[in-house]
Amino acid sequence: MTINLLNDGARAGFCALFKDYYAEMECDEDIDHLLDEYVLADCDAALLNIAVADEGCICGFVIYQIDSIENEWCLREGLGTVRELYVTPAMRGRGIGSALLRYAEAQLKERGAQKFYILPAEGTQTFFISRGYEEADEYCEDTDCNFFYKSL
Repeated sequence: MTINLLNDGARAGFCALFKDYYAEMECDEDIDHLLDEYVLADCDAALLNIAVADEGCICGFVIYQIDSIENEWCLREGLGTVRELYVTPAMRGRGIGSALLRYAEAQLKERGAQKFYILPAEGTQTFFISRGYEEADEYCEDTDCNFFYKSL
């Protein structure tokens, strides 16, 4: 398995996987609009980063950033955050999610982040706790969950 920053060759595979991810979460948003106007546009503007896992095909991705007031998604300025982490159901349990998380954390640390936060989707809290994140008593209405933090 390799993990690389999103490039033109992996873009279509990432977009297809992102659509699968939103379908699995049962979100009713216009996914094409979300991808074009926010996710890919912010990636192209270097406001966030996307890395993909490849095992013969794109099988997972992580979207991460250091929060900045320049980005619409800025909940904790200066902290690193993993905004989205997804692995296809058929590839789960093989360490791909852990590898993507470690990759994002290393990239964020390299850019100066000393503390990270996540807003985990329902059912993923145990995954993040087992990787050093701790639940805080801070609630995020936008995502209907508590903040989880990890310090280096």
